[in-house]
Amino acid sequence: MVQLIDDATAEILLRLPPDEPEHLFRAALVCKRWLRIICHPGFLRSYRAFHGAPPLLGLLHRLMLSQLGPPAPRFASATSMPDFPYPGSDDRLVTPLDCRHGRVISYVRQDDGLYYHVWDPVTRDCHAVPTADIDWIIQSVAVLCAVDGCDHLHCHGGPFRLLFVATHGYQYKIIASVYSSETGEWNEPVCLHNSCEVYSRHVKEGLADPHCYDPKYIPYIQPRRGTLVGDAVYFTVRLGNAIVMYDLGEDRLSMIDPPPVARNVCYISLMAMEDSSLGFACIKGSSLYTWSRKMDTAEAAEWVQYRVIKLEKTIPVANPVDKRFVVGFAEGVGVVFVSSGGGLFTIKLDSGQVKKVDESGVSFSVLPYMRFYTPDRGRLLSLARTE
Repeated sequence: MVQLIDDATAEILLRLPPDEPEHLFRAALVCKRWLRIICHPGFLRSYRAFHGAPPLLGLLHRLMLSQLGPPAPRFASATSMPDFPYPGSDDRLVTPLDCRHGRVISYVRQDDGLYYHVWDPVTRDCHAVPTADIDWIIQSVAVLCAVDGCDHLHCHGGPFRLLFVATHGYQYKIIASVYSSETGEWNEPVCLHNSCEVYSRHVKEGLADPHCYDPKYIPYIQPRRGTLVGDAVYFTVRLGNAIVMYDLGEDRLSMIDPPPVARNVCYISLMAMEDSSLGFACIKGSSLYTWSRKMDTAEAAEWVQYRVIKLEKTIPVANPVDKRFVVGFAEGVGVVFVSSGGGLFTIKLDSGQVKKVDESGVSFSVLPYMRFYTPDRGRLLSLARTE
């Protein structure tokens, strides 16, 4: 009878929503039996499998393209999870670059050199990684779990990879390299240059553009968060929002044309669609448009408009000249981040629900932190004794 009661209790507790961690923590403090159930590894595995994609716990974001300096970035919680201060001293110059698979990566300038810091806000584990020995003008870096067979529902420790993609310092090309925490080394860099037909056309169009004030910025990687879809990571470049793809399995760079609508807007945000295809969101006029790249054959693909959401009455602007921009996407939960003079907002694509998550500012790239934040038995027992 006791086992039946525990099984029934576990089935009920399994349905507590993960997007508000305090519910699970409070339930674990009700009694010793609930504490034992919730902290059991089998329950935690079932909890993550039952809810699927990790919830959005908080975010980091850059207020402008050139932001690189104090104060150090702060992890801003979107739930009852604490606002963890960024580790380290105040004399560092820090730029957050990516949040993925339970980790945060930042570019750090210190007196003794340049580093990438890979940080886990929950465990406070932090690794300093030396930068790649490559000349670059502008960069984007993605952090990726490297555990074989991991479902990424609860990435915790273990090996990781860093994908560095950048505009070369003095040549017309985009360059990429991968760091492995297992070997402690960056691999031999690969380049995207005129051997790629789409890229060659992109450079020619840029050189012919009278508004391109400096030709060296033609293959200009947007320093925004990349998007992981399958075994590839995607980034955008500034001119025409062309899309650069790095294939992790083949260690190869290529370029994809966006649909015409993306070439005439300031920013697009790449995203992983529910059917595991590449998608993007952009704002044109006063509406949010989403598109998906549908594969017709093994080599052909077509961009298809997915959804249109009107924004006139949902996301305010501070004055008539203000604009709204898409500045990020949270995978698995279908949330798009939109910045305006009225603040930073999230939009759920399935329902159109809008929520304000920050005050006004010109956010350039939002880095969503997504992870299951579940109780630790040791910490809860200590808390229970003190109370």
